[in-house]
Amino acid sequence: MNKIQLLYVENVISRKKESAQQTLSFFMQVENDSYDKRVDVVWSGEDGIWQTLPASYHSNSGHAKEYWQARIHFHPAPDKSLPGNIEFGLRYRASNAEHWDNNQGLNYSSQADSGIMLAGAVPVLNIDFASKLDDGQKNIPITVAVDGFDPADKVTVHWTTDNWQHTQITLCHFKRNCWDKAALSNARNPNQYGVAIWKTWLRIGQAFRLEYSICVERNGQLFWDNNHGLNYSLSHEPLKVMILNLHCYQEDNQDYKFSQIAKAIDELNVGVVCFQEVAELWNDGAGDWQTNSAKIINDRLATPYHLHTDWSHLGFGKYREGVAILSKYPLIKQDAKYVSASDDIHNIHSRKVVMTQIKVPYIGRVNVFSVHLSWWEDGFAEQFQCLCEWAEAKHSAQVKATLLCGDFNIAGGSTGYHLVADGHQYDDQYLAVNSQGVFEKIFRVNDAHWQNYPSDDYRIDYIFLNKASDLKVTSAKILFTESDYGRVSDHCGYFMTFEPKI
Repeated sequence: MNKIQLLYVENVISRKKESAQQTLSFFMQVENDSYDKRVDVVWSGEDGIWQTLPASYHSNSGHAKEYWQARIHFHPAPDKSLPGNIEFGLRYRASNAEHWDNNQGLNYSSQADSGIMLAGAVPVLNIDFASKLDDGQKNIPITVAVDGFDPADKVTVHWTTDNWQHTQITLCHFKRNCWDKAALSNARNPNQYGVAIWKTWLRIGQAFRLEYSICVERNGQLFWDNNHGLNYSLSHEPLKVMILNLHCYQEDNQDYKFSQIAKAIDELNVGVVCFQEVAELWNDGAGDWQTNSAKIINDRLATPYHLHTDWSHLGFGKYREGVAILSKYPLIKQDAKYVSASDDIHNIHSRKVVMTQIKVPYIGRVNVFSVHLSWWEDGFAEQFQCLCEWAEAKHSAQVKATLLCGDFNIAGGSTGYHLVADGHQYDDQYLAVNSQGVFEKIFRVNDAHWQNYPSDDYRIDYIFLNKASDLKVTSAKILFTESDYGRVSDHCGYFMTFEPKI
C-alpha cells in the first residue's frame, strides 16, 4: 500500500441562530514503519492560502497500519470568512523521506457543507468511530457510510463482548438527507457525493471490550467492513504494570533519575508500579521517611499514587532496603511478610515481600506482590515456595488474578527459572507475549559478577501471572534504556498491559 491513504473527508457547516461553524475532518490510513513519522493535511480554502494541519494517531488498524485523523473547526470573524470549498493533499514524513496522497498530483477537493466524501470505490465504511471506551460508557454510537448511488436494503452491525462466544446483530437506521445531527436542519446540500449515512447504538453495559464488523445487504449481495479482516475493537483502559529495581541509591545523578522514573509513570499512565531495592537512610534502624526512594518518586507524580512499602534488611551498610507498590487504584488490602527463613535485619538474604489487593475498573480485584528474592544458592527455592503458599492463601473467589512482580534473581533458563516453569502454576508474561523468547539480550550492566553468565541469559526481572487467572498479557516492553527514558538503575524496567481473557 501507499505510505498514506485518504479514507474519507468531512466538510460540514452547522448553524445556530445567526452564527455558523464549519468543521473539516480528515481520516486516513498510514503505514506504521517509523516511530518518528509526521502526518499532515496540506489544504487551502476559497482564499487560496495553503495551510498545514497536523494529524494525530487515532488507533491501530493492524497489518502494520494505523489510523490517523485531523480535525479543525472554524467560526466566521469580521475580517475572515469560513474556508468554504477546499482542496488538499496528505503528507507523510519520516527518516528524511516524504510521501503524498494528493489524488495523483491533482489534489482532492471537498465542497462546503457537502457532508462526507469517501476516497475510492468502497461500498461501506465505518466512520467517526472511537478508539477506546470511556469510563462509565455503556452505549456505543455506530455511524456507517454507504455508497448511496445504489441504495442498501439493510445495514447491520455484528458484535461481541466475549470474544465471539456470543454474537449479537443490531440493525442500523438510515438518516434521511443528513449525515450529522449538527447539520440536521441546516445543511445546504447534504450528501453531495452520493453517500448514505446509517446509524445505530450498541448497548454493551459493563463489558470491558467490544469487537464488531459491519454488513451491508444490497440486491442479494453482502458487503463487509471488518477492518481488513481484523474487526474493529475498542476497550476500556487495560491494567498497566511496571516493575523496576531502583538500585538502592547507588546511581550517579540519582535525583534526576528519580524524576525520569516519575516522568515515565505519568506519560505511560501506569496503573501499578512494583519497585525493588527501595531505600531510605538507616538512621540507627529507625529509617528516614523523607529519604525513601519510593516516596520521592511518588511525590513527583502529577497525581500521587497510593503507596505501600516495607523494608527487609540493612543495605549497603547505610540504608533500610525493601520493596514497594504504587497504585493509582485504591488499596483494598495490603500486607507484608518475610518469605525467607531469616528475618535478621543484618542479613541481606532476609527477604520481605509486600502485597496489595486492588480493584481495577471493568477488570475486578487483582492481588499484586512486589518481590525481591535471593539467588538460587542463597535460598531462592525456599523463598519462592513460601511466596507461592502465601499468594495462594491470599486468593479468593473474588480475585481475578495474582501477579508476582519484581527481581527474582534467576536468569532465564537457569535451575531457578525451571523451578518456576515446571511448577505449572505461574507463567512468565514477557515470554508469553514476545515471540523472540526468554533469552533475548535485554539486560546490560557493567558489573563483573554478570560476566560469569552466558551473554543471552541476563533477564532476572519478571512478572509471573497465575495460570488460573482471568487476565491475559497483551503487550510487554523494556523500559529505561538509552532509547527511551535513559538508564536509571543497573536493571532495566519492564512495562506490561493486561486485559480480561474474555
